[in-house]
Amino acid sequence: MNESATLPLIVEPVARVRGELLAEMPADLYIPPEALRVFLEAFEGPLDLLLYLIRKNSLDILDIPMAQLTRQYMEYVEVMRTTHLELAAEYLVMAAVLIEIKSRMLLPRPKAIEADESDPRAELVRRLLEYEQMKRAAQKLDALPQLGRDFGAVTVWVEQVLTQRLPEVSAVDLRDAWLAVLARARMNQHHRVRRDELSVREHMTRVLRRLRGVQFLQFLELFEAEVSVPVVVVNFLAILELIKEGLINVTQGEPFAPIYVRLSELELAA
Repeated sequence: MNESATLPLIVEPVARVRGELLAEMPADLYIPPEALRVFLEAFEGPLDLLLYLIRKNSLDILDIPMAQLTRQYMEYVEVMRTTHLELAAEYLVMAAVLIEIKSRMLLPRPKAIEADESDPRAELVRRLLEYEQMKRAAQKLDALPQLGRDFGAVTVWVEQVLTQRLPEVSAVDLRDAWLAVLARARMNQHHRVRRDELSVREHMTRVLRRLRGVQFLQFLELFEAEVSVPVVVVNFLAILELIKEGLINVTQGEPFAPIYVRLSELELAA
């Protein structure tokens, strides 16, 4: 076999068009001027372009070499003028500012004026520093998580367990109930003079005994109709003492509604 035989040249495809591989660029390939729009719109304005050139060439933003910066800036503006003139208006204004600053730095100035005049680059440096600060702040805001881009909204259903809370009984309602019991007792009292030895503890035991085995009783049901006023008073004192010791609870559905009495959880557990 001849070692000097020419091996076949393998050409890698450069692109795929409609499923077919192209081994070389077409000779009649036309690139419209609008294709440079992506390059031109990479910067958001003349300050963005100046800041890019300064950072790219590692220039000191507080001591800008105006000749080098102006030359690079004008090269970019020239590209814009040959492609999209309507996009170059604000860039041309900045070009004029750069040329004016460069001229002021190159032209000789009298000593009297030079002592009072500040650096011609000071205003441009201030605008660049403010723009860079705002650009960094915008980048930090854009880096924050955003709804729809970094995470989605999640609907959380929270099941609430409602516990029935019995309304409180005010002292006024308890007083009115007591007055109603007292008035009923006076209507059924007898004009008989006698001496009774009444015990609050004994009546407390009677009230607890009546409440056992039932869910609740009305306040009036704890007072017998055929008893005297002293018995009613002692029975009422027994009820107050039971409430104070937490052995019974009194509840009321709404204002002016009947008052109900029931054993407390402490007494039920006993």
